[in-house]
Amino acid sequence: MATLQDRATVLSSSVLRILGYIFLRWIPGHHLPPLIYGLFAIYIPSFIASFVTLPQYNVLEDDIDITITEKEVEDQPLAHNLRSKDNQDVPTHVEEEVEIDETIILEEKAPRPWRTLLTGLPDPNSAVLSLLTLLINVALVLAVTDFIYSPNAFHPTQNLSFARLGYVSSTQASLLVREPDLSQLPIFVSYRLTTPAATYEDPAWQSAGTITSLDNSTDYTKAVIFPLPQHPDRTYQWTTSNNHTGFFAVPPKAGQVTKRGDFTFLTTSCIIPRFPYNPLDHALAIPGFRHMAHVIESIPGGARFMLFLGDFIYVDVPKRFGSSAEDYRSKYRQVYASPDWPKVGQNLSWIHVLDGHDIANDWDRNTTGVYQAAVDPWHHYHTAVNPPKARQAGTYNTLRSDATYFEFTQGPATFFMLDTRTHRDSNSGLPVNSTEKTMLGEEQLAELLAFLEKPEPKGVKWKIVVSSVPFTKNWRVNNLDTWAGFLGERQKILESMWDVGLRGGVGVVVLSGDRHEFAATAFPPPKGGDWPISATVHEFSTSPLSQFWLPTPTYRQVDDEDIMVKYIPAGNSKLGAVTIENTGSDQSILKFRLYVDGVEAWSSVILSPPSISGKRWGKDVLWG
Repeated sequence: MATLQDRATVLSSSVLRILGYIFLRWIPGHHLPPLIYGLFAIYIPSFIASFVTLPQYNVLEDDIDITITEKEVEDQPLAHNLRSKDNQDVPTHVEEEVEIDETIILEEKAPRPWRTLLTGLPDPNSAVLSLLTLLINVALVLAVTDFIYSPNAFHPTQNLSFARLGYVSSTQASLLVREPDLSQLPIFVSYRLTTPAATYEDPAWQSAGTITSLDNSTDYTKAVIFPLPQHPDRTYQWTTSNNHTGFFAVPPKAGQVTKRGDFTFLTTSCIIPRFPYNPLDHALAIPGFRHMAHVIESIPGGARFMLFLGDFIYVDVPKRFGSSAEDYRSKYRQVYASPDWPKVGQNLSWIHVLDGHDIANDWDRNTTGVYQAAVDPWHHYHTAVNPPKARQAGTYNTLRSDATYFEFTQGPATFFMLDTRTHRDSNSGLPVNSTEKTMLGEEQLAELLAFLEKPEPKGVKWKIVVSSVPFTKNWRVNNLDTWAGFLGERQKILESMWDVGLRGGVGVVVLSGDRHEFAATAFPPPKGGDWPISATVHEFSTSPLSQFWLPTPTYRQVDDEDIMVKYIPAGNSKLGAVTIENTGSDQSILKFRLYVDGVEAWSSVILSPPSISGKRWGKDVLWG
């Protein structure tokens, strides 16, 4: 029968291994390490006690031989009852002698390697097996420790020097440079044409700008924004005097496409280094970047930019080390210090929106608490080289200087990049259908609606709304953090989106992330209403780029308002590629391709609504 200490050994070892696997390969939740370390503290003494006290032998046979012998014994004479002179008989009695012989046959216990290795219970007859099962648990705890602490302990990033490409338009480009070594100042930034030069072009190196000062107020970063000759489809090389270089292609002007006749960009969200955990990986390795690099190489003509939908860092996963601006800054530097970053960042424009883990999980406290510390590096590393800030509603072209949301037009599409965190009400404070509850705030909502209402130049066929959280209400887990918790405001936006389709010629697509799953959802206008079926809005929600996914489905269609088109939960790396074609005809083609772990897993094609002339619809668009 197992003793209490043996049960403690098996139970603590089994739960430790289960939680360790979950943490390292499934969900790196910050609540798991304390449990893992606690179980290990229980396991070690119980393991030692079990190893010392467990029997080494099995009892094969235990025979007991009992012999009983009867013997007549004289009674002891009493002093007053001595033997008489006439030799009278002395009284006697019978006594029994019992002899017990026990024979035990023992056999040394045979090793049970599978039980020992799987349960963590030691084998007193095999020091090797006992040591191996102990080392499995020791290795698991060391792996957890390595995953949590190695990035900070062994890879400090204060001395990181790097440069990356930010927003690139047909008229200008932006670079972000970080250089903590002030002896490198001044830093000269240059660029040159690498495609064959036309007679009117100068292939020589051109000055993009000079950085003369850097300090800790911006974490030693500086944005360099420089004009470009307005010649699309040209490729340039950029370089800095502190030894960084890369390439970029000039995107097409508004309403145009590339010489190939298409326009492609990438979209996804959610990054954490070294997950799923691999002990052979660098502590700052990001497997999703490797998959992404493979996808970029496979796309004919490459991609124009990466539209990253938030959770660029996870300050609270696997462990929050602090809440200061420096704690947040270090997380950004770790991503840019990843050995996998140059493959996807040196030659590709990255533009960003803000989401919860960039501040704290499911953030809904506006600008209070840790918000200011969190957005400090977000502004220095991201918004400094992001697209232009959104236009103020009711003005012709006045940008809102304090906006944390962005608006731009490139090629055949125009984009509005929402900030779904800074202005939102509490997720659970008001009913989901309340018209007073807002995710965007009054100003941002007005500017989004103005964006949807404004006419677009010829050739711009798509309005793309970028939301860090899903627009659909079909995600059933923690859905108050999505637009499912703000249905009153969502309805206003949907009706404005359907109005775009009613006017004809331009379609509306929502791109979102956050859920660590993929889903394509259609939002058809209500039957019998004022909008045609071609006004249907489509959402593609894609994540993560390099994070966990849940094996339990969390997305489910519940009504006829949000129609499930495709749902793919599996995959630690999911990347969307959006390609727009055929902009010269009445209806443009938008093709969405989903890549899971670097392999194309699904694709879909939708059409922009037909242009409208007269008072009657001449044709319509099918979807689904």
